[in-house]
Amino acid sequence: MIIILRPDASEQDAQEILQKIDTAGLKPLHMPGVERTVIGALGDERVLESLHLENLPQVDLVKPVLSKYKLVSREIYAQDTVVQVGNTPVGSEQFAIMAGPCAIESEEQLLETARYVKNAGATVLRGGAFKPRTSPYSFQGLGVEGLKIMSQVGKEVGLDTITELMDVNDLDDVARYISAIQIGARNMQNYTLLKAVGETQKPVLLKRGLSATIEELLLAAEYIVASGNPNVMICERGIRTFETATRNTLDLNAVAFIKERSHLPVIVDPSHGTGVRTLVSPMAKAAVACGADGVIVECHRSPKESVSDAAQALSPQDFHTLMQQLAPFVAASGRTLAEVARAS
Repeated sequence: MIIILRPDASEQDAQEILQKIDTAGLKPLHMPGVERTVIGALGDERVLESLHLENLPQVDLVKPVLSKYKLVSREIYAQDTVVQVGNTPVGSEQFAIMAGPCAIESEEQLLETARYVKNAGATVLRGGAFKPRTSPYSFQGLGVEGLKIMSQVGKEVGLDTITELMDVNDLDDVARYISAIQIGARNMQNYTLLKAVGETQKPVLLKRGLSATIEELLLAAEYIVASGNPNVMICERGIRTFETATRNTLDLNAVAFIKERSHLPVIVDPSHGTGVRTLVSPMAKAAVACGADGVIVECHRSPKESVSDAAQALSPQDFHTLMQQLAPFVAASGRTLAEVARAS
């Protein structure tokens, strides 16, 4: 429920209503605005109705939040959320670029790739230390050693970092070494993991599940925010359909729809969304056009030598070309490409 106070309502009036909501065992939300204050109340609808908040003299309007997801809905927060990934603001006027290899294979490989993507304009280095592979015989990642490598490389080159968390037991290590946590498609509805990252204040990139609806994706984000962490970014990375020409079907409808219904920033992954190297660039441009706040792209110093996802990884030259081609699209959307804040 949303409670909109009258323009002349004081801070004390707001605090009294917040206390009333809290005393009833509900979750109060305080959202002071420039002209008036908005208060949110989450919990049992019957308890909310019994408070009769609409009868209070300082209350102008009380209306229910109709969507199943509350905290991530624009009904609660109308303004866009900006998530700070280290020095990179995601959801701002700057278009965020996250890039790097699918998997961290060695310090040399990651360092060389990091230098390439930074020089081309990326500000966040991606790379997997823990790899969820379909086959148990495929490369599973370097684990904690990979996290240490990424941390060192990020500091040396001057890039913020993001990596996937698969197991709650690795949360402390990932939070210690990495700027932002990625929750992969296979774990989108791992509610224990979502609650765990929600208890941190680390930025979280939540990837859409392979067959998840948009509502299921936003409800997964709600788990994280409801657990106390508002620093959530949504990632559209393609869904599984009957189409076999591409690895997945990149659902760019979802980007525009989520931006309309939620205040959270949206990142597009054209690498996993297509699985085809030559399609990454056109889909990245399309992501800009439909309102995405950034892209996350796979880039490897030598794609043919990549231990995973070689078919979709861009070479350094491919990535440089992508950044050059992306610039006018970003400018046309009224945004700028994010700048690297630290010198390499």
